[in-house]
Amino acid sequence: MSIDIILQNMLNPPVLFFFLGMIAVFVKSDLSIPQPLPKLFSLYLLIAIGLHGGYELSQSGFSLYIFKALALAVFMSLLVPLYSFFILRTKIDIYNAIAIAATFGSISAVTFITGITYLQTIGVEYGGFMVASMTLMESPAIVIGLVFAALFAKDPKANSDEKTDWGEILREAFLNPSVFLLVGALIIGILTGEKGWTSMEPLFGTLFKGMLAFFLLDMGLVAARKIHELKKVGFFLIAFALIMPTINASVAIGLAYFFELSKGDTFLLALLSASASYIAVPAAMRLSVPQANPGIYLPLSLAVTFPFNISLGIPLYYYLITLIWG
Repeated sequence: MSIDIILQNMLNPPVLFFFLGMIAVFVKSDLSIPQPLPKLFSLYLLIAIGLHGGYELSQSGFSLYIFKALALAVFMSLLVPLYSFFILRTKIDIYNAIAIAATFGSISAVTFITGITYLQTIGVEYGGFMVASMTLMESPAIVIGLVFAALFAKDPKANSDEKTDWGEILREAFLNPSVFLLVGALIIGILTGEKGWTSMEPLFGTLFKGMLAFFLLDMGLVAARKIHELKKVGFFLIAFALIMPTINASVAIGLAYFFELSKGDTFLLALLSASASYIAVPAAMRLSVPQANPGIYLPLSLAVTFPFNISLGIPLYYYLITLIWG
């Protein structure tokens, strides 16, 4: 892989702001973002990507190609937590294996958004419907985690009268704020079409990269503060968090090539498959698998996999695709 491909991604301003945030923590700077603002940034990004995806979907309509891409997305969201669990189970306990497998089976919306920015920078087209694939990929891993917890994580010492609140857990899986907002914005984009997007584009299009830079600056601060917790997890889990994204992306690329997806859509599918959740799944795992340690699965996704994907993973996955597609 050419160093130019890596530099092209690394010298993207939002990505540089992520590392600026990390450096601020390492040098003990007092840099911080007032707490209500990061939530506003995340809401903005979800609305922007949902609206634009809905607009693109309203223009393209629904076809067999779109059905194949969405079906592959759902398949990957089911497959990744399955084989991840059995790999993890060889080294760690059932509870943490379930939580980590679910975390890596779900997706990171910010990684996806950073990937879209990369495609726009290099001038590669992609389908707006891929936003729908991101939405579809967020919840299945949580459901897989629930199934594994029911099958493998029964504690014989637990009180048999204590029942799992399945309604609350499933609500967290399918109605968590990020999924709800994405789906809502996607539907609004579809209903309003070109006229709606044109009216919203000055806010949700022109300012998009600037808001992404603010959000990634905050993510850099948060990720750097989590790094010290990696001492708890050991070499195996750190290696897992670095190697599994490339394996997951490679599986997605192979399937996308077989089903003849375009380069841009394949890249986004691979990036979604390679990413790991640090918001929706950790919240659900605290409810469904309280025996798992958040100090293990959260730093893995946020302090290892997320920085790897937005710095080296993005150019690596695109390079693999260019090798195969030509």
